[in-house]
This record gives sequence, structure tokens and C-alpha cells, in this order.
Amino acid sequence: MAVYTDVAAEDLAEFLKGYDIGELLSYKGIAEGVENSNFLMHTSKGAYILTLYEKRVAIDDIPYFLSLMAHLAERGVHCPQPAKNRQGEVYSHLAGRPAAIINFLEGMWPRRPNAAHCTGVGEAIAKMHLAGRDFPMFRKNPLSVEGWRPLFDSSAPRADNVQPGLRDFIARELDHLEANWPKDLPLGVIHGDLFNDNVFFLGGRLSGLIDFPFSCNDILAYDVAICLNAWCFEPDHSFNVTKSRALLGAYGRERKLSDAEQDALPLLARGSALRFLLTRLVDFLNVPPGALVKPKDPLEYARKLRFHQSVQSARDYGLTQPGYAA
Repeated sequence: MAVYTDVAAEDLAEFLKGYDIGELLSYKGIAEGVENSNFLMHTSKGAYILTLYEKRVAIDDIPYFLSLMAHLAERGVHCPQPAKNRQGEVYSHLAGRPAAIINFLEGMWPRRPNAAHCTGVGEAIAKMHLAGRDFPMFRKNPLSVEGWRPLFDSSAPRADNVQPGLRDFIARELDHLEANWPKDLPLGVIHGDLFNDNVFFLGGRLSGLIDFPFSCNDILAYDVAICLNAWCFEPDHSFNVTKSRALLGAYGRERKLSDAEQDALPLLARGSALRFLLTRLVDFLNVPPGALVKPKDPLEYARKLRFHQSVQSARDYGLTQPGYAA
């Protein structure tokens, strides 16, 4: 989450007249994250999140992830629900951007994730994968392996300004992943961006998954690999196998990873690290003037990628028995 597009109070108050969620009392921008403009709103009927979709979100994709949230909630996955306007639409426009309102989930995201948090995440993402099996809509992942080359091409001329040798490092890894990316693993609905600021906990229990603009249809185990990168590294960028074992174990108790998925996990983790290295690099090099957002460090994911390049098998992530999560 972030704020790229500011919204005037009078414009927001007028916008809310199209909804049955009360009158505007207060609102403030949410500065975390890097993708869309988000605001916490309080109205006379409660608290809501207003999202203005920017950058990588195509307007035709918005019904997919808003419908997905409703689908998952009906099947017991805790996630926000979109508010419909008086015309029955789940999004409209504000400040020149597609805009949606979702209900506010209670809880806080963990600033220092521990193994218990990772257990909750593993269980929740597996339940989401299972609940998404009968979701009727389809959205191709624009940031899967086919989308990485354009990101690299756009950032390559200035990559070495961020770190000497970064351009060649990325180029070699991209060549390897394009040549070896798996094509026969189980597919389904994935979240695609389940970082710790997109997971809320309340009283030690996971209370909800948020922020679905990267949800799509892709390799299910790739979503697991994204979580390994997001949850299982320490602030010094060392890998915490205890957290990984907790996450993978909880996932496996809900949905068992196949032998093929386990074998592919190191490669999928490398792909996940490269994906976030590339998108962070593009964001780092192209912050819009005046944006209320601090770009995240792309080199964090260069370090994570180097770790995954050294991994020999899924055992290094805590998977110890073929066919089962530890």
C-alpha cells in the first residue's frame, strides 16, 4: 500500500454519496507498500479502506480480484469484502483512477514475524488455494516468468547504478529461469503478494489476508515460494529454516505438496526472488515526483536470490520426508 494520488476531502465526500456506507468523518493515507494509493476512512457507519488502483493494475482485472475476495470469504477464508455502490458496481472512479472500497479488517500485521506467524500463513495460503479451486474467473499472471524480461529491459541500463554488476547478475539468472521454468505443476488461484504487511493477526491468531491486486492463476507452489521469501528471512537477510519448516508444515497439513512441487521449490524460490528484485528495481528507479512512498530496497532480493542459488533441494527449506511437508 502507498499513496501516489492524493484525494481532496470534498471530492471523497462527493464520491461516498454513491455508496450506502455513511458520511465521511475522517481519512488518511496509508504509506506502506509500493503499488496502489490507499486510505483508511472512517464514516458514520464504520471503518473502510479506499484503494485507487495505479501502475500495474489493468482496469479489466479489477473485477477478478474483487470477485475473488467475495468467493474466498464465502468459503471461510478471512479477507476483506468490496462495498458495492448504489448501481451495484464493486468499483468506480475517483481522482482519475479506478477506485474501490472494502471493509476494514481488525488486526495488525507483524513487524517481526516469528514461527507461529509462519504457521498461520502456511495454513491460510493452503486454505486459500483449496477454496479457489472452483473460482470461475481466470487471470494470467502478468508478473510470472514471461513478464520478467520486459522489466529487466526497462531497468537494465541503470541497474549498475544501484550496484555494480547487478545487470549481468540479473541477466544470467533470467536466462536460467526462462530455460528451466516448470510447466507441469498444479495450477490455481494464488495471492501473489503475501508479505507480512498483507496478513493481519489479532490475539495471536491470523485474522485476515488483504491486498489482492496481484491475485491470478499460476503455479500454486510458486505462491508458497513467494511466502518463503517474504516470511522466512531475518533482518540480516539470513534464512530461518525454523520459520520455513513451520510455514511448509502448516501448508502441507492442509494441502500436501507433490514430489514434483517439492523438487521445483528451489527454482520457484529463485523465480520469486527475481520477480521482486525486478519490480523493486523498476520502482526504485522510477519513483513519481511527490509520491508519498519510500521505494523498497531491490538489493534485499538480490541477497535472497543468492541464497536460493545455493540451495540443493527442498530439504534446505525444512522439507524432510518425500511427499509430505515437515
